[in-house]
Amino acid sequence: MPPASTPPAAIPLPLHRHPGLLAFLAARTASSFSACVQAVAVGWQIYALTHSTTALALVGLAQFLPMAGLLLPAGHAADHFNRRVIVVTCQAIEALSALLMAIAAFGGWTTPWMIYAMVMVFGAARAFEMPCQQTFLPSLVPAHVFPRAAAVSSSLFQAAAVTGPSVGGLLYGAGAGVCYLVCALGFASACAGTLCIRLVFAPRPRAPLSLATFVEVAHFMRARPDMLGAISLDLFAVLLGGATAMLPVYASDILHAGPVGLGLLRGAPAIGAVVCSIIMVWKPLNYRAGARMFMAVAVFGLATVVFAFSRSMAVSIIALAVLGAADVVSVVVRSALVQLRTPDSMRGRVSAVNMLFIGSSNQLGEFESGMLATLIGPVEAVALGGLGTLVITGLWIRMFPTLWRVDRLDDITPE
Repeated sequence: MPPASTPPAAIPLPLHRHPGLLAFLAARTASSFSACVQAVAVGWQIYALTHSTTALALVGLAQFLPMAGLLLPAGHAADHFNRRVIVVTCQAIEALSALLMAIAAFGGWTTPWMIYAMVMVFGAARAFEMPCQQTFLPSLVPAHVFPRAAAVSSSLFQAAAVTGPSVGGLLYGAGAGVCYLVCALGFASACAGTLCIRLVFAPRPRAPLSLATFVEVAHFMRARPDMLGAISLDLFAVLLGGATAMLPVYASDILHAGPVGLGLLRGAPAIGAVVCSIIMVWKPLNYRAGARMFMAVAVFGLATVVFAFSRSMAVSIIALAVLGAADVVSVVVRSALVQLRTPDSMRGRVSAVNMLFIGSSNQLGEFESGMLATLIGPVEAVALGGLGTLVITGLWIRMFPTLWRVDRLDDITPE
């Protein structure tokens, strides 16, 4: 623990004192890298098979539905069973499903319905994995180190998101089977890394799974409007402003960049996110964090509009990089509020609700963007989503003034 006189901005991140943190970061990075490679393979392969924006929309829906349907059991399991065992099991399932897709691709008998099925299995595994994995970080580092640890975790996550799509685009040139095989190896490595994390598991009384357990969570979050505002702001902003579902269309039909271009476009948001995350490691959000979160979401919406109308690969990459940098600010603030303000006995269920909101904004956002693009065109759909994000930002500032007033993140404690 640093001396009391040490200012928060000067507190180092003592990785050498937290070996479990290193294992966690390695496992999460491997899993993120594999998921990004898989996203490129799935997006390009499904569009190559169907040439349909509706098919791209269904990919997002196929991943979202299991996550939404398994919210209750996933959160309950995270609060009553060994979280590390759950994560290891889910990562093993992800590795196996990617291996099966590799075999299908090498054999030449992949169909759109096989891709949807694989994505649904992946979504179901992530539904259980992510709420548990999110609880690891506050258990591995003390609260005063959490903002920096979250920034490091985010920077590594985004570094994987930079390299994953780019590598995925290059690997796809050798065939989708190569991409899926790399994903299988990556998920297996994540599984091995998670096994190296040492967490104390204290068995809790096995309460029956019921709606009442989540009514308790609803009351808990309702009493904390800054937490509820941060989660819901991310939901609606990314739900409306997410352009990732349209990246295969932009790479193929608008920018004419091919699968390598798709990898660059998918990696661009992560480039900006890595830069922003590194800055926040050294200068954490310990001043006007809430107001900065709102400003970042507004920048996210503006960058989405710029990307929508861009016909230049360079401008598109820059716009997506700015978009990714803005999103990191929201991620760090939301993570601090959710993980540090929640008691450990409820952390799994609250994380499950948080993951539902994130899944809604990402996977359901892809479905919304794809269906809207079918009706009015991809450019118009992305531009309208960016404008919607700006409107949501203004409304949320009025609806959640306590979130706007959030100042420091390093003194948040469970309530």
